[in-house]
Amino acid sequence: MTEPKKKSDARNRIVTTAERLFYADGIRAVGIDRIIAEAGVAKMTLYNHFKSKDDLILAALIYRERQFDAFIEHAMNEHQGRGKTQFEAFFATLADWFSSAGFRGCSFINAAVELANSKHPASEFSRQHKERFRQKVTQILVECFGQEAAKLSSSINLLIEGAIVKAVMDNNPHSALVAFEAAKQLVLGSKN
Repeated sequence: MTEPKKKSDARNRIVTTAERLFYADGIRAVGIDRIIAEAGVAKMTLYNHFKSKDDLILAALIYRERQFDAFIEHAMNEHQGRGKTQFEAFFATLADWFSSAGFRGCSFINAAVELANSKHPASEFSRQHKERFRQKVTQILVECFGQEAAKLSSSINLLIEGAIVKAVMDNNPHSALVAFEAAKQLVLGSKN
C-alpha cells in the first residue's frame, strides 16, 4: 500500500520542482538533471512518471494553472471582503500577482514563446488556459455590468495581457492600475 503513495509523492515533487524552476529560469534553461537533483528523486523515478521533458512541461503547466486559479479566487475573495466590487477585486488581484516575489509574467505566455511550436502539447494547453482565462473575465464583466458587457471581453483581455507583459518589462505592478482604468473607461463608454 505504501508504494503507490511514494510514487505519488515523488511525482508531486517532480512536478512542483519543475514548475518552480521552469517559471524562475525558463523551460529551455532547466535540464532534467537539475529537476531530478532538486526534487530529490532518481532519474528512473522521473522517467517512470514522464516519458519525456515535454510530458513534464505539460504536467507543470497543468499544476501551475490549478495554483494560479486558486490564487486568483483567494485574492479576489480577500479584496471583495474589503469592499471592492468583483471587477475592482480582479484588477487588484492582478496587482497583487504583479507584486509577488519572483514574478516573471505569465507561465503560459512564457511557455508558448519558449517552445516556439504551436503544435507542442504545452503550447496547446497554454492557448486553452488563455481561453479559460478570457471566459473568467467575461463572466466577471457579465456579473458586474450585464450581458452587454460580454462584447468587451476581448478588448479587456487584451488590456490584461498587455498589463502582464508591461509588469514584467518594467518590473512594476502599476500596469494593473492602468489596465483597470482603461477597462473601466471601456465599460462606462459602452453604457452611453
